[in-house]
Amino acid sequence: MAGRDDDALSWDGDDDPTLDTGTASPAGDDPNPAREETGVTERSVPRTPEGTPPITKPPAGSPPPRRPVPAASAPATAPVPATASAPAPMDNVTLVSLGVLGGIYLLLAIGWFIGGSRLQVIAQLFLDPVGYLVTWLIAVLAPAIVFVTVLVTTRGRRTWLRMVLLVAGAIALLPWPFLMVGVGIR
Repeated sequence: MAGRDDDALSWDGDDDPTLDTGTASPAGDDPNPAREETGVTERSVPRTPEGTPPITKPPAGSPPPRRPVPAASAPATAPVPATASAPAPMDNVTLVSLGVLGGIYLLLAIGWFIGGSRLQVIAQLFLDPVGYLVTWLIAVLAPAIVFVTVLVTTRGRRTWLRMVLLVAGAIALLPWPFLMVGVGIR
C-alpha cells in the first residue's frame, strides 16, 4: 500500500510543459515512420490553442521517459580546444608569481606615497603646489597603471614575457624619493 510518504519518492515532473524540448514537424516530414504504423500521427493528436500537444501523464508504475540532456549541462567527452576568446587557465606557479608581483607593485605605490609626501616641503620651494600634487598622485598611481597595462596587453601571450615585463616595470618604478630620503622620523 503506497502511503503519502511514498509520494515524495515518485516522479511526476514529466507533466511540466517547460521540459518539452521536441519540436513539432509537419505531417509529411515525419522523421519517424514507425509512428504512422501505430496510428499516432501529428494530425491525430489534439492541439491546444498554443499549438503544443496536450500534457498526458504516463501510466502508474511506468518509469519516466528519458529526455535528451541539453548541451550546456552535458558532460564533456572530449577536451575542447582553446580558442582566441577563451584563454588557457594559468598554472599555480604563474598565479603565485602574479600575486607576489602584485604585492611588490603595491609596496612600490606605498613607497611613492611616503617618499613623495616627505619631499613636499622641499618641492614647495621650487614647484607650484597644484603641479606637485598632480605629479605626486600620478607617481602613486603609476605602479597600478603599469601592472594592469602589462596584464591586459600580454593576455594570450607567453607567461615568461608577462613576467619579464612586470619585473622590468617594478625596477623602473622604484620609488627613488623613498630610497634616497627614507622614512626618517625627526
